Amino acid sequence: MTVKHLRIATVVGALAVAGAVGACGEAKVEDNPANSELVNRGAKLFHDRCSGCHTLSAAAAEGSNTQIHDLERTDGPNFNQRRETVEQVLYAIRNGGFSGAIMPQNIVVGEDAQAVAEFVAKYSGSDAGNDAQ
Repeated sequence: MTVKHLRIATVVGALAVAGAVGACGEAKVEDNPANSELVNRGAKLFHDRCSGCHTLSAAAAEGSNTQIHDLERTDGPNFNQRRETVEQVLYAIRNGGFSGAIMPQNIVVGEDAQAVAEFVAKYSGSDAGNDAQ
């Protein structure tokens, strides 16, 4: 084996190890048999589309910042702490949040938007002393 082949083999091996280790910590949202199909779909959509900026434990989402000195412009509300209704969530989805400055408008639409809204309304506010519905 030449030095060039040895280097290539080393890089390929390192990438394989990195991929395996990286997959170990990947969050996955499981269906909850107690939820409707709509709410379960909303959990997955929230995880896929919203978890980069928002936190909600029920969707394995940790996108909000909890340290005031590390805040970024794109940090959205922590829905473990903030209670939302279906109507509030649908308004935010349609209008790009409440300020319209950061969140993309219509990040989900139609039945997907309804699913996310139902899910967030059911699980938001769990750390704020509000019981989930």
